[in-house]
Amino acid sequence: MGSEHYKLLEQAVVVPSATTDAIGKAAKDANMVVSIGVNERDGSTLYNTQLLFDADGSLIQARRKISPTYHERMIWGMGDGSGLRATDSAVGRIGQLACWKHYNPLVRYALIEDGKQIHALIYPGSFAGQLFTRQMEVSIRMHALESACFAVNSMAWLYPEQQAQIMADTGCEIGPISGGCYTAIIDPQGEVVGALTEGEGEVIADIDLFQIEIRKRQMDGRGH
Repeated sequence: MGSEHYKLLEQAVVVPSATTDAIGKAAKDANMVVSIGVNERDGSTLYNTQLLFDADGSLIQARRKISPTYHERMIWGMGDGSGLRATDSAVGRIGQLACWKHYNPLVRYALIEDGKQIHALIYPGSFAGQLFTRQMEVSIRMHALESACFAVNSMAWLYPEQQAQIMADTGCEIGPISGGCYTAIIDPQGEVVGALTEGEGEVIADIDLFQIEIRKRQMDGRGH
């Protein structure tokens, strides 16, 4: 995987840089809070990173995945706990986690304790099939319930030409890898507000933060 690693390293995002400035400008132009996953390069190390931009275009959080899991350990370095905090934004208090970090209860609790209102998730998708989709849905809905927050999950989708490019880059016949998609918005009661399970598209919903108070009156995971 040597040449593929170097290509990934070459195309990775330095934080801050002209690339992050461009994302910030797009967020400001759209008056939108943006959470986006990137391969971050710091020196010769790659990190699995989530960036959070406020509606004014400012970069308000860069959170590195603490412990890469499974095959990821061959690619990404280990982050630290500095990103395990919620951050105030124009739309509310936001926490971020990636993929299997949601299987770590202490990591989840750190953000619950910090009073997040909206949880921004990213999963890779497009490779693991329907079993992964079902597990992901269970994990996301349970996290919304135990956190009493809105969970917003955004995933990738790979079309046949993109799959072909990956196979050409790696020299491997890896077969169909579009599956396991679950882009969704979940409310504090664990109910699905909207979801997309195939293809490229948008999930849009109005949310009422008072639903958090309703859920916390029933059960507050922080113990209050």
